[in-house]
Amino acid sequence: MNLLIINGPNLNMLGIREPEIYGRQDYSTLCTFIKAAAEEVGATCEIFQSNHEGAIVDKIQGALGRFDGIVINPAAYTHTSVAIADALSAIALPTVEVHLSDITQRETFRQHSFVAPIAKKTFMGKGFEGYRLAIRFLADNS
Repeated sequence: MNLLIINGPNLNMLGIREPEIYGRQDYSTLCTFIKAAAEEVGATCEIFQSNHEGAIVDKIQGALGRFDGIVINPAAYTHTSVAIADALSAIALPTVEVHLSDITQRETFRQHSFVAPIAKKTFMGKGFEGYRLAIRFLADNS
């Protein structure tokens, strides 16, 4: 199984940005964690992070025929991007949504996800562990 892991805006600032919400570990630590989680289930993965909505849409579109599933943390685009949701819907790869924090317990504007209706599952509020759960879910349901 070959997975595409997509991280949206500001995730490259992990460990710096609001550590009381997002934790103190940095982005490179997250990438190491994700790669190890993929290896645990015998999967390979490519990790992509961008602060640009169009780059994320392009990466999703380019996943068709190359990947077996997507794990996405759209970050702030969760609440604003119909384009990302449309791209995920268009390629129809099994997708799991991940959020480090529990968006249902955050500010009102963060509680809506455009990705959730497309995703097969959403893991939130579990920190880095949410990525492992997402990867295992895709491996178990492929």
